[in-house]
Amino acid sequence: MTAAFMDLVDVTIVNIAIPSIQRETGASVSAIQWITAGYALAFAAGLITGGRLGDIYGRKRLFLIGIGGFTFASALCGFAGSPDILVVARVLQGATAALMVPQVLSIVHATFPAHERGKVFGLFGAIVGLGAVSGPLLGALLTEWDLFGLGWRPIFLINLPVGIAGLLLGAKFITESKAPRAVRLDLPGVALITLAMLMLIYPLTRGHELGWPLWGHLSMVGSLFVFGALVLYQRHKTLTDGSPLIELSLFRVKSFAAGIAVQLTFGVGLGIFFLVWTMYMQMGLGWSVLRAGTTGIPFSVAVSVAAGISVQKLVPRFGRKVLQAGALLMIAGLLIYLWESERYGMGITSWQMAVPLVVMGVGMGLIVAPLTDAVLSEVPKGHSGSASGLINTVQQMGTALGLGLVSVVFFGAIGDRLAPEEVGPAFVDAFQQSLWWVAGVLSVIFLVMFALPARPRAHVEGDADVEGDAHPEGGVNEEGGVHEEGGVSVQGGTSVRGGTNVQGGAS
Repeated sequence: MTAAFMDLVDVTIVNIAIPSIQRETGASVSAIQWITAGYALAFAAGLITGGRLGDIYGRKRLFLIGIGGFTFASALCGFAGSPDILVVARVLQGATAALMVPQVLSIVHATFPAHERGKVFGLFGAIVGLGAVSGPLLGALLTEWDLFGLGWRPIFLINLPVGIAGLLLGAKFITESKAPRAVRLDLPGVALITLAMLMLIYPLTRGHELGWPLWGHLSMVGSLFVFGALVLYQRHKTLTDGSPLIELSLFRVKSFAAGIAVQLTFGVGLGIFFLVWTMYMQMGLGWSVLRAGTTGIPFSVAVSVAAGISVQKLVPRFGRKVLQAGALLMIAGLLIYLWESERYGMGITSWQMAVPLVVMGVGMGLIVAPLTDAVLSEVPKGHSGSASGLINTVQQMGTALGLGLVSVVFFGAIGDRLAPEEVGPAFVDAFQQSLWWVAGVLSVIFLVMFALPARPRAHVEGDADVEGDAHPEGGVNEEGGVHEEGGVSVQGGTSVRGGTNVQGGAS
């Protein structure tokens, strides 16, 4: 629980401090994007690998390596003397989180008997909700307080005592567990997917600053060929030893393929919105970091409440329509935000923002909670672990892609040489343009959702599910479907980090 809380807080705590980091370190636009996108990219690239390594070498061992590495990387972030070192440390944080996070619920599943797991996952849902709500507020308070004159650095240094406690407690109390059948790690597959993502994300992130050079366009086009090579290699791997990194047969399942498309585009939209929103409030409107942090509380609370209601009450009655209503509500919230931003301009208040943020939060809660169960409902049980890990990874890739696109849809709308009095209005105008992009992404999501099953049902029969039987993919399915390796779907499922589902918990 300590590790899960630390990871979720770390993801949400950084955005609120981005303007302070930029001011104090003199970081360029691309460095700022890499501080957020680097974490997401490393996390996405390592999730499936982290889950596999836990199955092969032991979940406790990988958990301790992950939490130790994450704590060390947090110290590097906190003491970074330049933007370049901070970017490298953030990438290391993402990579070590990818070792730590997939083990968390796998260890819970291996440790507790079936009749006790409901209580544990209920506690996990509460921890996750607390992490999502407290991250931005904690980031704002730590930055505003300027503890010991350290400015933004305590947002990373706070992980040190928490991480050390998690490491000591984990070493003492966690019992070791492995998959009963050995799984081979597909290293060439890991290399190909990482290379393809870098070739796509790096030019997007640096393009605006460098004037969109030819090599950037060639790299983005080349990434498509690398993705193609990955697909061909995964087919070969499936035929030769049956242990591919990605189980391609899953994409023949209509609901799964549609769900992957929804997760990818949803990640893109959220990646754009949250970074742009933070910079709009602090650099456009000139708000303090504390005011910006507290402004986001209604959004987080709305997501938490709607997520619980959607899983327990709405989806069993209305099925897919709940997710589509969520997409429409998010679009409605964006349009209200646009109208308010244009009407009130630089004079907009936190209270006026609360209305569109609550509408958007309710919409997001209706989507993230039941989405993974809807996507997995027609996947054969033998592949559920691989499918969950892939869903989680794809959403992280979408987030990294969205953060890369910020340079196009946000910074591309801001002039290079602005007088001080022009900065605020330019950021407000760029924010409004970005909201139209996010609304467009959500419209695509609404249409793609028609390919999801009308009513999510129990997972497709195909492999016997027995207590304690681990599938070679790394997933253990029982008591309502627990999927390991990056994504865990538990009894009804509220989505946490894309592929992790917990009963009644908040995203």
